[in-house]
Amino acid sequence: MNFGINLSFSVKRWPEPEIWAKMVKESMGVDQIQFTLDLLDPWTPEPMFSSMANKISQAALKWGINIESVFPGLAAYTFNNLLHPSPDGRQVSIEWWKRAIDLTAKIGAEAVGGPLGGMSVADATNPERKKYLYEELLKNISEITKIAKSSGIKRFLVECTPLNREIPYTIEQAKKLITDLKDKCEIPFKYLIDVGHVLYQPLYGKGASLDKWLTELNRHIGAFHIQNTDFQSDSHWGWPDSRGLFDVQVFARQLKSANLQSIPAFLEVIYPFEMDDEEVKASVISSVKYCKEKFV
Repeated sequence: MNFGINLSFSVKRWPEPEIWAKMVKESMGVDQIQFTLDLLDPWTPEPMFSSMANKISQAALKWGINIESVFPGLAAYTFNNLLHPSPDGRQVSIEWWKRAIDLTAKIGAEAVGGPLGGMSVADATNPERKKYLYEELLKNISEITKIAKSSGIKRFLVECTPLNREIPYTIEQAKKLITDLKDKCEIPFKYLIDVGHVLYQPLYGKGASLDKWLTELNRHIGAFHIQNTDFQSDSHWGWPDSRGLFDVQVFARQLKSANLQSIPAFLEVIYPFEMDDEEVKASVISSVKYCKEKFV
């Protein structure tokens, strides 16, 4: 299995590249990461931006870590982004993506992406506005992939989210996006499937199935996020956790069955900021150990 870890665990605790790189390699035995933009704000001005990016790439090089991709974190997800009701808001999002792409190139990652955005309640309940914003989204994704290609980025990742004001949140929407973006993207766009998202029962029902996503989006999947969850929330817990029900061993079998075992699968665990630092560190290490054992 192609296992790695998203650096979400390190936010606000271990932002220093040298520290998280050493922790990932020495304490976890992991050599592949997904960098989170919660560790370096794309709006950071120069020369600080390039200086901080250089420290990231140098730490990864020193510790033999591959930065496979770059992904937004909690901070960016709080905004409406490419589905903002205002044209100005959507343009701000495009500028943000330009800066995120610039960082991706600077630290040597091949892919960048994330959730595309969320509609306001008013827009989501207005059919004409929904149609208009969807058409705008297609144009803006096309523009972003053009910018990414010019920076040497090879893949644009789109995360499916469990919220019906976001796009895409269903398999049908994801397939439609593939059709509607055909021949409009300068680089391939691939889906990132978060297991906790697609198995979220309050939205998808008790029959929520990961197999359906793997089968119907198969060759269009470019990455996974792994988390422990109770299927009632976007939990992002680790292991062990008595509340969690997700079985990584079953997940590994599902990937093999779908011939997707070579696709990067990143552990993405998120902890309360007030949680004890040593408890967080112990939980991340035990979670990585659990996942690696189950992936064998």
